[in-house]
Amino acid sequence: MKVALVTGGSSGIGAGVARRLAESGVKVVVADVAEPADVRCDVSDLDDNLRAVDFVMDRYGRLDLAFLNAGVASGCGVGDDFDLALYRRAMGINLDGVVFGAHAAIPALKASGGGVIVATASMAGIIGIPLDPIYAANKHAVVGLVRSLGVALAADGIKVQALCPSFADTAILGDARVLLEAEGFPILKVEEVVDAFEKIVASEGTGECWFVVSGRESEPFTFRRAPGPR
Repeated sequence: MKVALVTGGSSGIGAGVARRLAESGVKVVVADVAEPADVRCDVSDLDDNLRAVDFVMDRYGRLDLAFLNAGVASGCGVGDDFDLALYRRAMGINLDGVVFGAHAAIPALKASGGGVIVATASMAGIIGIPLDPIYAANKHAVVGLVRSLGVALAADGIKVQALCPSFADTAILGDARVLLEAEGFPILKVEEVVDAFEKIVASEGTGECWFVVSGRESEPFTFRRAPGPR
């Protein structure tokens, strides 16, 4: 029996992944602040993350996969439109939620003999997004975390990967949907992102950031090597 925890699993990409996992026979625990959810979890709260993992372990006795997916758009920029509350909310959910989720899940994954952590980053974690620089900032941080943890946790049999979709057909698009459609920018179907998620979980790599872009086969993004000292 395989057991998965999905944060932000009541809608969008999280719900799509939860359904796909359940169809394949995986026992899925959905953690979210919204219904439907198996356990209420505000991922920006460390204790909520710990309680969500405890819920999984109490119910099933093991954890094999943690999909740290919960995310929001920032809703503000860094100029005249800056809003401290919105900034804290975006950083708390998009970055702290992954850090706290990993912190909570790692002991359970180790106790289960290893497993997989997949964090939802974004293409905004690989390229700049002028329309939402705060979102790009926290997603870049998630990418850096995944690339680092992939190395750090390899000896424990834990793979850590990032899912980096372009704009997908979820509520997080908000008002940007109109602009994207007006420009003819392709919007990914949730099923396309879920397909990429399955490829990530089945892969042998770790510390990778898989792009999901319309019309292209998903694969790990190739980062340039940093220059070394002379």
